[in-house]
Amino acid sequence: MTGSEAIAYLETFANYERNTAPTYTSANYNLERVRLLCRRLGSPAESFASVHVAGTKGKGSIAAMLDSILRQTGRRVGLFTSPHLHHFHERIRVEGVCIGDSELSAAVAEVGRAASWVHATYPELGRLTTFELTTAVAFVHFARCGIELAVIETGLGGRLDATNVVTPLVTVLSSISRDHVEWLGATIDLIAREKAGIIKPGVPTVSAPQPPEALAEIRAASSERDAPLTVMGLDVRWQERLTEAGWRVDVSADGWHHEDLPVGLYGRHQALNAAVAVTATETLRTARIGVAAEAIRAGLASVRWPGRFEVVPGEPTIVLDGAHNPESAARLREALGDRFPERPVMLVFGTSRDKDAAGILVALGPVARQLVVARSGHPRSTELAELQAVALELGIVAEAAPTVSAALASAREGARAGDVICVTGSLFVVAEARAALGIESEGW
Repeated sequence: MTGSEAIAYLETFANYERNTAPTYTSANYNLERVRLLCRRLGSPAESFASVHVAGTKGKGSIAAMLDSILRQTGRRVGLFTSPHLHHFHERIRVEGVCIGDSELSAAVAEVGRAASWVHATYPELGRLTTFELTTAVAFVHFARCGIELAVIETGLGGRLDATNVVTPLVTVLSSISRDHVEWLGATIDLIAREKAGIIKPGVPTVSAPQPPEALAEIRAASSERDAPLTVMGLDVRWQERLTEAGWRVDVSADGWHHEDLPVGLYGRHQALNAAVAVTATETLRTARIGVAAEAIRAGLASVRWPGRFEVVPGEPTIVLDGAHNPESAARLREALGDRFPERPVMLVFGTSRDKDAAGILVALGPVARQLVVARSGHPRSTELAELQAVALELGIVAEAAPTVSAALASAREGARAGDVICVTGSLFVVAEARAALGIESEGW
């Protein structure tokens, strides 16, 4: 089995990233079949410690920061994230290195045999999904590599997510807002309840600042499970500032403090994400995993996470950012204003059908002088005519381009001196822009 064949095999199962997902219930997202799969594989996730990260905004960035920090300690660290930008292999990393074809093939073969056993023995549980199998592949690879720690990002929600079979040393909740409302619920409290489903009995939890209704759900879950809760802004203080060299942050709580930490990712929101990652790192001390201050500083400074306010050198300036809901779009607008004050912005925009395109455009509208809409090759991408109609309702006349590459070319051709081209709305759109720019392998 080649690497391509291994991925093709995984794609023969239900892939809810590419196709419309069913109702978010335990019948469709069945953790029992994932537990059985892992037991059949010899419980690989029990061979390493983990940090589990969920949330709406910033969970991938926080996971990347934690991975970068923990690797500075000399420990062997794994990172599991989704979705990928360019290649499936990006989802599963050990010591910063993507899983190789031969490693992927071997792990998929082992997981496939175990999956066949689960399906034959417990048909009433339904068939495993692509993401559930991929999660098991990551666990198998991590165990084979002998990692000590894994940073594991949830896929969708938390309570019923395949990654929720782990019992971590620390649970982390990034900022929660409205997203995936068709599956997780239409209100913040319902969404937060699903995210807080990853909180485990007795396991310390670190939460970013949250809307009151989200924090109430997190507190309730923590109290019910006797899980110590640390909330940024209440239990931990942080102060960010913008310097010529980028963002810096001070983070402190009773018993520890870190001053003037450099943040390798740009934006005020990334300074907060860094503060969350630092707090999670300090919380690991309760599990007797100490991380030196120098490792925290070096890890934050060196973290790389392409497609998140990624500035491409050259003229015109191009910014690539995967903002895909109104709240993340507002953070993008703020970052554009901080980094490129008073400079006009040309938006190249495309998004998925389940996203709030109007809300995203409202958030970005104040800084945009021109809009080019595009459709990525992803099957869930929004039709061009629909994007143009949404823009027109907001009083914006949008140019349409058949592909992201064509939209980027049009924006570059029409750019004036000083313009900033911002490609956003979806990581799938950002991925195609990176490919068009020839930078697929850069920034990792």
